[in-house]
Amino acid sequence: MAGALKGIRIIDLTSMISGPSATMILGDQDAEIIKIENTSVGDYTRLVSTQRSGISAAYLNNNRNKKSVCIDLKAEEGKNILKKLIRTADVLVQNFRPGVMDRLGFGYSDVRAISPNIIYVSISGFGFTGPYKNKPVYDPLIQALSGLTTVQAGSDEERPRLMRTILPDKLTGFATAQAITAALFHKAKTGEGQEVKISMLDAVISFLWGSDMGGHTFVGDELEKETAQSFIDLIYETKEGFISVAVQSDKEWFNICDAFNKKEWLSDPRFLTAELRHQNINERLELIQTELKKKTSDEWLKLLTAKDVPCAPVLTRKEMIKNEQVVANDIIKISEHPIAGKIRQSKLAASFSVTNKDDNLSAPTLGQHTKSVLSGLGFTELEVDKLLSDKVVKGS
Repeated sequence: MAGALKGIRIIDLTSMISGPSATMILGDQDAEIIKIENTSVGDYTRLVSTQRSGISAAYLNNNRNKKSVCIDLKAEEGKNILKKLIRTADVLVQNFRPGVMDRLGFGYSDVRAISPNIIYVSISGFGFTGPYKNKPVYDPLIQALSGLTTVQAGSDEERPRLMRTILPDKLTGFATAQAITAALFHKAKTGEGQEVKISMLDAVISFLWGSDMGGHTFVGDELEKETAQSFIDLIYETKEGFISVAVQSDKEWFNICDAFNKKEWLSDPRFLTAELRHQNINERLELIQTELKKKTSDEWLKLLTAKDVPCAPVLTRKEMIKNEQVVANDIIKISEHPIAGKIRQSKLAASFSVTNKDDNLSAPTLGQHTKSVLSGLGFTELEVDKLLSDKVVKGS
């Protein structure tokens, strides 16, 4: 069965995580992703740790459903190959530092001269203007500048804390994939391409605003300092293990009091309304913690579930992949990689009733598709062999 983006060709000039994760999402929906890599080491994530048979997990998990073509873009012959590819493409995505593509001769105006209706997507770290635009960037820097580290700390007065996952990188990937899909929809209606710009910083700030910037929403009434509502996480210790319990509505509060056999809490003046329960959050959560230590996690999960109290087990990564709900969702698949062997990966989060892509390409080896892609562009076998011997391209 064909995926929703079957017939769309995307030139992927990105590396690391944000860009590759975006294009993988589109490849999972059946777009043809031609990943352009340099002729030395390719995407740097090929070299990072957690490897088997010379293949890194980081590369595998961000580059499924792509074709790898190695081109030296500093060579004129290499530039000419990319120009030929651009003429066949719907989208070009790049995440070089601002100005690099212009110096290579592939800025937006250059590419639009080759293909007037192309969608040209640029991903940057800090942005495309301003004093930080040319600074090198990694995920922790964006977490720091965006305010995410102080959100994670819980209060402006506490030591800032990093999220223990590269959220800005991955969030930018999702935001970029959505933007490309929107631009493709516009192009399908009008035939018009456009330039799309997205920065990691903007993606995180936009993400935070929905739930974490209420104190700075009303102009003129901004908070001087964000203070913690509570430093008690909704992760509770039980007699054996940990669980998460979250109670908000009046009905849920009644149900947890019933589960604990604590009807007196319902008449406690501190907890009579949702507002009062919020004002007295520390006292409420401490009482809940005291009760939850009296039984094991399994006992509480069964009892709270029976009472319709929102709850879930706290799992390690090893436990998560075997969890009954995760298994039922069928989100994790095992496949055979030609070099790395059996690998476990999550599939695309969205499923489609009509346009699901059945077959998946393993993440490619460096330059695996160089010859086949060049052949598709009209290069003869002799011409390809010369390009290989001249080190303009690399691969098989």
